[in-house]
Amino acid sequence: MSDRLRGKVAIVTGAARGMGAATCRRFVEQGARVLVTDVVEEEGELLAKELGASAAFARLDVAREADWTRVVEDATARFGRVDVLVNNAGILRAVPIPNMTEEIYREVIDVNQIGVFLGMKAVVGAMVAAGGGSIVNISSIDGHQGTPTLVAYVAAKYAVRGMTRVAALELARAGIRVNTVCPGATRTRMMDCPDMAGVDIEGLSARMAPLGRIGEAHEIADAALFLASNESSYITGTDIVVDGGAISGVGVEMFSQVPS
Repeated sequence: MSDRLRGKVAIVTGAARGMGAATCRRFVEQGARVLVTDVVEEEGELLAKELGASAAFARLDVAREADWTRVVEDATARFGRVDVLVNNAGILRAVPIPNMTEEIYREVIDVNQIGVFLGMKAVVGAMVAAGGGSIVNISSIDGHQGTPTLVAYVAAKYAVRGMTRVAALELARAGIRVNTVCPGATRTRMMDCPDMAGVDIEGLSARMAPLGRIGEAHEIADAALFLASNESSYITGTDIVVDGGAISGVGVEMFSQVPS
């Protein structure tokens, strides 16, 4: 089956790498046209070129409302409509609270929380014009629990789940569904951030998740694909947790080894 998104147009943020790139590939495979967006321009442009005529790249700083306005206008001009938004862009900083600066905290919140809000706000008009749509916000299992050293990240990911529920209520009558995907540890370059140096992500993930391994980007993309498709037409305001069972299992051991 290769037409689960036939006729749909999607905007994916943080799309140059990792889960965002995997989502773009899956969407195009399933018949969508995709606007690949990121601040990482070279890799984003290469991905759009790889995906061919069904994709284009646009630079987007998700924390800037003017960028969002431009990107939605770009998607509409190129592809005629906007049906799907995947708010995937995110950054990770692992810093204990006594060492957390206001600058670092605000940087994480700006991208991971404010960016999601601005994205939802920006696409409403285009989705209403298209007759409805699906917004998929990428939260995290860290939006369900506390994790040492991730105070800003956890705060943002909890907020994403809360904003999703409000948006689902407000936008339902417009035919716009809003849901979250909550990944567990996933093999992406986010895990290579300097704050995580020396942490055995693979080993800790194997112990943390009952399925015994780290997640792969395409597994998160598959959850986003389901929520973007008409297969999930009666689902809104909820979470799909994709974590190998970790949230029900051994808890937060993964980040306990981060140096203080």
